[in-house]
Amino acid sequence: MKKETFLLTPTIALAMCLLVTGCQSKKKEDSKPKEDQPAIVDVLVAYPEAISDTVEANGSIVANEYVELHPEVSGRLTYLNVPEGKAVAQGTVIAKVFDGDLQAQLNKLKVQLELAQKTEQRLAKLIAINGVNQSDYDVALNQVNSLKADMAYTQTLIEKTVLKAPFTGVVGLRKVSQGAYVTPATLLATLQQTSVLKVDFTVPEEYTAAVRKGAVLEVEVDVPFKSRCKATVIAIEPQINLSTRNLQVRAILSKCEANPGSFVKVYIPNGVGTKSIMVPTNAIVPDDKNKKLILVKDGMPTYANVETGLRTEEYVEIKSGVVQGDTIVVGGVLFARPGKPVKIRKVERSDK
Repeated sequence: MKKETFLLTPTIALAMCLLVTGCQSKKKEDSKPKEDQPAIVDVLVAYPEAISDTVEANGSIVANEYVELHPEVSGRLTYLNVPEGKAVAQGTVIAKVFDGDLQAQLNKLKVQLELAQKTEQRLAKLIAINGVNQSDYDVALNQVNSLKADMAYTQTLIEKTVLKAPFTGVVGLRKVSQGAYVTPATLLATLQQTSVLKVDFTVPEEYTAAVRKGAVLEVEVDVPFKSRCKATVIAIEPQINLSTRNLQVRAILSKCEANPGSFVKVYIPNGVGTKSIMVPTNAIVPDDKNKKLILVKDGMPTYANVETGLRTEEYVEIKSGVVQGDTIVVGGVLFARPGKPVKIRKVERSDK
């Protein structure tokens, strides 16, 4: 059989190259995403819903009484009684600083006073019969009074060397050992009265009307497990904090087991519940001056300035800027841009 040989002419070769190149370019163009494709978003149709009539605030547990135990004078500790983690009664001696020099000074003043009193008594008898000048008696009497004052001062210094528990409470961890040299800046231990616990918390100034002295609140303690206790407001800071615009409140807990310093959630009744539009917090688009939501109308997204109110962990109240029936973008917020169409994938109602 005779084999036939085909030769490519230059014209045919050029045509095949152009055909292959065109096909590859078409494939590349087809693989590129279309920029005018609508963004896929999830939306929420705005409907008012009943919102909680309680305000949630963060707080901390504090002891009814708390004090750091420091010596009043400098010196060597000759006695130290710090039963760590145990209760001590009011007036219990906690520590004693060396006072040997002061005791010696006090004894010296006692001897001088005894002699001065005898001198004053003799001159008193003589002045009764005009046997001595009045000025001499006055000097002797002044000496007696001066020595008594010095003794009282020395006795006060001796009392300062003894540190007593100012109230009944639980002693914390010991910071020094007996025999150590201490100063008024040295911390020996802490003393806390945990039989009664308080909670300190802050609320925004707009909820000032919700907290009043005597109001009963609910406090949720996380440790060791979540439990709720009752608390009664006992004091309110008269001035609002100028930096945070928050009001500081203190309440006393009732039958609640917690450690001072524990973090708690405070739930404050805020009058009659109302209905408002609530949207997820991630739907809010922050701006330098305003807060915005993205609304969808006729398939096109637009920005709407809104005013927010009450916040929870996941939702925020919309007080103005949105009306019932508006369609709000809650999913795909980053891809929705004004002037570019969107495709709605999922629709929900805010009151469901």
